Amino acid sequence: MKKILNVKSTLKTILAPVAFLGLLLNPMSGFAEENVMRCSAMTATGNPEYPPFLWQQRQTGQLRGAVANLMGRLSEKINIPIKTIYVGPWSRSQQEVRSGRIDLMAGAFYTSERADYMAYFAPAMMFTKSVVWQSSRRKFDYQKWSDLRNNWGVTVINNSFGQDFDDYAKKHLSLLTVASLEQALSMLDAGRADYVLYERSPGVAYVQRMSLKGLVEAVEPAVSSEGLFLAVSKLSPCNTPEIKERIATALRELVDEGVPQDALVSAMSEWASNTR
Repeated sequence: MKKILNVKSTLKTILAPVAFLGLLLNPMSGFAEENVMRCSAMTATGNPEYPPFLWQQRQTGQLRGAVANLMGRLSEKINIPIKTIYVGPWSRSQQEVRSGRIDLMAGAFYTSERADYMAYFAPAMMFTKSVVWQSSRRKFDYQKWSDLRNNWGVTVINNSFGQDFDDYAKKHLSLLTVASLEQALSMLDAGRADYVLYERSPGVAYVQRMSLKGLVEAVEPAVSSEGLFLAVSKLSPCNTPEIKERIATALRELVDEGVPQDALVSAMSEWASNTR
């Protein structure tokens, strides 16, 4: 028995420096394991007035839509639970991601301001066009951005239409911001604004829900066509090289497989059935 104990003691003495040497040669392995443990689950949010990409289900309060479905598939790919949750209007969603209280922004255009507090993943999950919405009873000629200069517009707080248009709007346009798309479209219908700036697909969905079809319409050309990106908060504990690499790899595989487009088609059907 004494010999066995002596052998075990000798092995420990021999192997301890070897283990220490292994950590010296590959110090990142320990950090990688620690980072994965710190990021055992993730939360995601987005714009809750963005059907068919994302919307809040009235009965349950949960977020539904193509982006929420895609987060489920991404979760399976990276083997980390992702819960897509409603935290409030679009402006509040951005605040929560900025603070790191929410890990992922599930659907946002790229802007330099947002890049200060979020790390973007490529490629874009989906693409969408932003358009000018006008009242059918009070239309004005719109062919280019400068045609908006002598009119009053309205959009949703903290909404973006791509860096180029955002920069132009700040310098040249008179834009009011409100808390919700429903409020913006109501103002347009009531004649309290000349136009609304918002993305086409969500706009069509809300025009139908609010029974404004024929009263409010989108006009061409689109003000911008932008990618809808996934991004992680720079203050999130999941903002590590290892986790970001896993997400980026999985996202590219999903896009290559056509999963986002399938999720979009499915979400469009779900939204249509819920608004009948």
